[in-house]
Amino acid sequence: MIKRSITRSPSRAGQAGMSLLEIIIVIVLIGAVLTLVGSRVLGGADRGKANLAKSQIQTLAGKIENFQLDTGKLPSKLDDLVTQPGDSSGWLGPYAKPAELNDPWGHAIEYRAPGDGQPFDLISLGKDGKPGGSSYDADIKYQ
Repeated sequence: MIKRSITRSPSRAGQAGMSLLEIIIVIVLIGAVLTLVGSRVLGGADRGKANLAKSQIQTLAGKIENFQLDTGKLPSKLDDLVTQPGDSSGWLGPYAKPAELNDPWGHAIEYRAPGDGQPFDLISLGKDGKPGGSSYDADIKYQ
């Protein structure tokens, strides 16, 4: 008769798993990393929108100047860049698309003619859409 030796696998009693405290620490660390990465990504989006608003205002100012060259006067409102006003001979527009009259946050760009010390002012009210503010909520003005 053939004898078989039975080998037993080592007992799991000597192997320890992760304790509840260790699992909680790992979860907290993962949460901290995700928070840091998320704030960087979202902060980058706001910075990008602020830069886009600056260049959008510069571009819009050029379109206002083109309107003025063609008609001999400044537009009375920004919508005059999109649809021909009744009192504008020489209008060769549209000079802008309706979406270009809003900043990257979706707020209407403010236009004033005459401006404060210049022929006109263009102002994006920033992320919060309110006058003043700081950081990404600060007003962005044409200069």
